[in-house]
Amino acid sequence: MNDNQLLRYSRHILLDDIGIEGQERLLAAHAVVIGAGGLGSPAALYLAASGVGRITLVDDDEVDLTNLQRQVMHTTARVGQPKVESGRTALLALNPEIEVVALCERAGPERLLELARSATVVLDCSDNFATRHAVNRACVAAGVPLVSGAVIRFDGQLSVFDPRREGAPCYACLFPEDSHYEDAACSSMGVFAPLVGVVGATQAAEAIKLVVGIGQPLAGRLLLLEGRAMEWTSIGVAHNPSCQVCIKPG
Repeated sequence: MNDNQLLRYSRHILLDDIGIEGQERLLAAHAVVIGAGGLGSPAALYLAASGVGRITLVDDDEVDLTNLQRQVMHTTARVGQPKVESGRTALLALNPEIEVVALCERAGPERLLELARSATVVLDCSDNFATRHAVNRACVAAGVPLVSGAVIRFDGQLSVFDPRREGAPCYACLFPEDSHYEDAACSSMGVFAPLVGVVGATQAAEAIKLVVGIGQPLAGRLLLLEGRAMEWTSIGVAHNPSCQVCIKPG
């Protein structure tokens, strides 16, 4: 690290669990963020501020006025721009020393697998089950940890799925692909703005812990947040031996 980086990241370096070695791991890391909206905004901002060296934003949507109530990576002046370009502008304004790749596309299975294989960690900040399952499949195939979050109304949830861990569940163990879950859209259901900040920032925290190798990740646990009472509930999540996504051959 150069002198400027030592100063910028000094508050991380002061933490014994991170130090210079941990900060260098962050600088060498590649985080792929799927979704540049409510969850992706705080998650990506904290990853950038923390010095994750390369961040790839993936989203095919444009900034809309209705997004600005909660999607803090975007501004009024950037309404109409692709979210990934708006996000890239925000992240580089915060930390010009990192690399930000903006992919304005709805990534299919092959693209997701390519991205997962290049990543240190993947953050699923999307808003639909089809994308979540596609991202999960890619991460399982690539053997890369996945930090998954979701928020609707006053309810949030968060977990880590790490295929590197023996016997760890994947997203499909918790929400099987053949189950019929209805997507709940913010446009029809509403969402409490600060809640996406809480969950998105927590996704960033889990991703940073995975990169640096500190603490106890949320693998095997599902955190549920009820925003009205601001109560967290932790539920154990076990590997499903019948899961068709993460089943081990033989």
